[in-house]
Amino acid sequence: MSSSTYYYRVWPEARLLALPPAAAASPLASRPYDLRHSALSTWLNAGVDPTEVAERAGNSVEVLLSRYAKCLDGRQEVANRRIEDLLREYE
Repeated sequence: MSSSTYYYRVWPEARLLALPPAAAASPLASRPYDLRHSALSTWLNAGVDPTEVAERAGNSVEVLLSRYAKCLDGRQEVANRRIEDLLREYE
């Protein structure tokens, strides 16, 4: 049995054991590969530099942002606040 076949066979049971009932009933982490998407999205939303995230993911920054830019919640507000803070330093 290949490792990917094994993962897909045991994954549904692992989800039931690891997730609260409401999350297990949702599509959250329905495939093992979803964990990769979750990690990369979480790192980007936490403000980790996209260059670092891309390196850890084994992607270029261009590929990373083409796939994950849509998941960046509230980044515009963060950018605006940083710009305003910087401008205040020059007053």
